[in-house]
Amino acid sequence: MKIIFQLAILSIFSISCNQKLDKARIKDGDNAMVGTWKLMSGTLIEKGDTTVTDYTKKLSFIKIINKTHFAFLQHDLNKGKDSVAIFSAGGGEYSLKDSLYTEKLEYCSAREWEGHDFPFTVTINGDTLIQNGVEIVESAGINRINIEKYVRVKE
Repeated sequence: MKIIFQLAILSIFSISCNQKLDKARIKDGDNAMVGTWKLMSGTLIEKGDTTVTDYTKKLSFIKIINKTHFAFLQHDLNKGKDSVAIFSAGGGEYSLKDSLYTEKLEYCSAREWEGHDFPFTVTINGDTLIQNGVEIVESAGINRINIEKYVRVKE
């Protein structure tokens, strides 16, 4: 029983340290965001209406982040053969200071989004990244809160 208790304490301590380390990496500039991320869910809040999208069913969305750039790709999982046929992509440079992650969208299949900056607050716990912020694209009539939950794609 004593050994089980000690292992439980050690496990809790290890998990706690890993979560603190991930948050510290962002704060200290050691970029824990580099990698490939799969979007699991997205929540959009616009004009008082909330829309939650499950990206594990009919859609797939990944974000790829290196030291200087990001790119995202989204498509439907039915190979474009039904009413949810969709493909979108975009990317550009980004900046990261503490937990403020700002995407500078240079390329986008929705061209009116190009040339805009999108600031997000990010947190990483283990293999989960949460980003939330306000997206404003006046020319497209967009002004909304966007909350996205990603999991890291394993190598």
